[in-house]
Amino acid sequence: MEKLLVKNTDYAAPGEYTSADLLAVAAAREVQNNEIVFAGTGLPMLAIMLAGQTNAPNCKVIYEAGTIESRGSSLPSSVGDPRCVKGCSIASGLLDVFNQLQRGVVDLAFLGGAEIDQYGNVNTTVVGDYLNPSVRFPGSGGNSDINSLAKRTVFLMVQEKRRFKEQVDYLTSPGWRVRQWPSGEMVHRRQAYGKKFNGGPSAVISNMAVYRFDEETGKMYVDTMHSGVTKEILQEQTGFALDFSRCKGETLPPTYEELDILYRVVDPEGIFLPKK
Repeated sequence: MEKLLVKNTDYAAPGEYTSADLLAVAAAREVQNNEIVFAGTGLPMLAIMLAGQTNAPNCKVIYEAGTIESRGSSLPSSVGDPRCVKGCSIASGLLDVFNQLQRGVVDLAFLGGAEIDQYGNVNTTVVGDYLNPSVRFPGSGGNSDINSLAKRTVFLMVQEKRRFKEQVDYLTSPGWRVRQWPSGEMVHRRQAYGKKFNGGPSAVISNMAVYRFDEETGKMYVDTMHSGVTKEILQEQTGFALDFSRCKGETLPPTYEELDILYRVVDPEGIFLPKK
């Protein structure tokens, strides 16, 4: 990658960055140095490459299609892009990368979803009844495995009342409280997973706020709200009662340095962000 062109750690003002910019930057800040991160196509790619240029220079990325420790100099268009192979330590397939999840070495995974509930249960399968749905989505696509086996999961989602629901229409990926088989009783993830428990959802980053989870109760709470978003607006776009008791205030906006890296180093071709 080319070197950083602007060194400016001042925060950008509202109107100087987009919602996608903020999501990518907020997601990048979730990455800790030296972590192994599992990333899919789109915003997760922007986040992990930005993190590698800023707060987590020694993080290692696993792309879902089969490359481990990719060191590409340009942003891939998808997890199957040949650019994912550049500099990687392993270029194989799904079996190898999901084996890393099974072994418990993945520290952080970025995922998306069609619906999420207050316990972090996610639906990427259907809207409505499973056998007679109003909408059928592609399904898990690895979402369930990744969410179950990574130590931490961060979800990147659009904030809408129909997406943030009291109860998801179909549970594709388990959150912090799930139905235990075969009784159907709702129990804590730790109890359901037993010795296989490795962690769970740690954050949800939407276009309106950043949420985190209380690992004991399993419930989602508001951590920060994005600029211009009020409690009333946020609650209107959520299908369950939000917990604002631990809200720290406004989400830190991107710095000019982060925006510069994002547009002129990470995605200069405008693959996921508009060209500037």
